[in-house]
Amino acid sequence: MPALPLSVRVRMRRVRVSPGAKAGAARCVDDDVSQPFEIDLHSEFLRADLFLAMGQPAEAARILETVVEGEPTNEAALEALARAYFGSAQLTRAEDALVRLVQLAPANGWARRALARTLERQSRHDEAAAHHRMADALGAR
Repeated sequence: MPALPLSVRVRMRRVRVSPGAKAGAARCVDDDVSQPFEIDLHSEFLRADLFLAMGQPAEAARILETVVEGEPTNEAALEALARAYFGSAQLTRAEDALVRLVQLAPANGWARRALARTLERQSRHDEAAAHHRMADALGAR
């Protein structure tokens, strides 16, 4: 699996909770102060993979969008994003992700086959045929 960057910086507000306050009673001290909050893209990738395994592709896609945004040339993240989109019937988005993946890795037989199946689900059989032939030539199932 290709390496993902260590972190992405996001804004986080400081809050102060009085000792007797309930969990929902936090009050904001300073909205303009930001602290770096580290998001480990590899952990997010693994979390999204768990959502895919649990049959929740829409949630996986939401997480993977951030991962791909942070690492746009990561083939593993693009493949997982395409699987998530395909699994949640977001076929146009799946096609876009798979086209990017095919551009990054033209010899990826799985990506060719998945792109062909995505095009077939959109009733674009003529376009799909070329990708099926390429996937066959690459030995993809």
